[in-house]
Amino acid sequence: MTSAIETGLLPGTSEFRPEGLAVGGVLLTELARRFGTPLFVYDEEHLRRRCQEAVAAFGRDNVAYASKAFLCTAMARLAHEEGLLLDVASGGELRVALHAGVPAGRIVLHGNNKDEAELRTAMSARVRHVVVDSFDEMDRIERLYAEEHLPPARVQLRVAPGVAAGAHEAIRTGGNDSKFGFGLAGGTATAAVRRAAGSSAVILEGVHAHVGSQVLDTAELAAGAAAVARFAVGTRMQRLTVGGGLGVAYEAGQTPPSFAEWAARVRGAVRDAGWGFPVTVEPGRSIAARAGLTLYRVGTIKRIEGVRTYIGVDGGMSDNLRPALYGSRYEVFLPRSPRALRPMRARLVGKHCESGDVIVDEAALPADIAVGDLLATPVTGAYGYAMASNYNKLPRPAVVFVRDGRARTVVRRETEEDLLRLDVDEPAALLAPESGRSGAGAAQYVGTA
Repeated sequence: MTSAIETGLLPGTSEFRPEGLAVGGVLLTELARRFGTPLFVYDEEHLRRRCQEAVAAFGRDNVAYASKAFLCTAMARLAHEEGLLLDVASGGELRVALHAGVPAGRIVLHGNNKDEAELRTAMSARVRHVVVDSFDEMDRIERLYAEEHLPPARVQLRVAPGVAAGAHEAIRTGGNDSKFGFGLAGGTATAAVRRAAGSSAVILEGVHAHVGSQVLDTAELAAGAAAVARFAVGTRMQRLTVGGGLGVAYEAGQTPPSFAEWAARVRGAVRDAGWGFPVTVEPGRSIAARAGLTLYRVGTIKRIEGVRTYIGVDGGMSDNLRPALYGSRYEVFLPRSPRALRPMRARLVGKHCESGDVIVDEAALPADIAVGDLLATPVTGAYGYAMASNYNKLPRPAVVFVRDGRARTVVRRETEEDLLRLDVDEPAALLAPESGRSGAGAAQYVGTA
């Protein structure tokens, strides 16, 4: 591919200016100068439009933003302001949503192995509902209800419908062989409904399923919805959640379905299955992915004659794990010349001590790329910052929102001082075995004097 970057991969407010690409009315080169690199840049208007499109397609109380795709206080607040519920998958995500001012009654708690602390917080706060994933989790809810006198938990039961979809095996979740949910096969889901319906600790509200992620064919999502709807009809419940999974375009030539197309296909499938009530969905990637891009600075260009060219940037798998994890593919462009042809081929790599630290295996780039250039990978708004790590003790990048010519930091850049924040630099305490348990986070040894 030698063509310029496709506009369909760029955030919605992107503008081609003589000085380069601007998003939200701000030049990307100016953002890099002000905030440094690597840098996550989000088009706030794009995020809001995607939320609005999802609500228009499914209804205000029928869309929950899957916050695992990208979450910070500002993002939680934005999704809530646009009428979305918040779908959180851990106690930490729940904490962020509550801190952002999202009412507990607009929050849904997911997770395949929720511990007592997470369930305690959810039940005490009275979240909208808990998506229960196992009998062990029901045991915990009943124990908290009986022993700590917490209010009963509103619950949806997650089922594995036997339909798996998605671009990679690791993100297919709805099959029979899955860590998620009660299987329809063998009657496990039916037994879970019976158990929950008979428990005073549980208010059973509905059924939930999710078949996979990065799905570009709505027929796959419809098949999963139909399978769980057929089961739900038999339970006499009136709430059905069919998860998220709608894919996005990461490369030229890909055409993702719209929210309206997804809604029409799912509604038709559940109606044919006998379901006559509203359906809730949980989009995450399809809200956040295209809204965000990552800026890097080129540090090295290594040409190996007869082999390939390597271009090294100042980030890598610590800010985008998806290529190493799923073999995900991206495109690249230079913000100073976004319309430039890209005849050069190179392997775009990060700065980590791993040969697998590859951002784009066969990147198409302008021939005049040079050390010091600013480089951008689009469609990184989902599962980029969310999966970021401190591997090799790299501080995580900052996140900025841009809108109407202004930029604001919503997550500050970590510093090297932050990397030491959790270290305990104290003399070791020598404890006899009978002296008690070691303190959380303390540098302690157990032994004899």
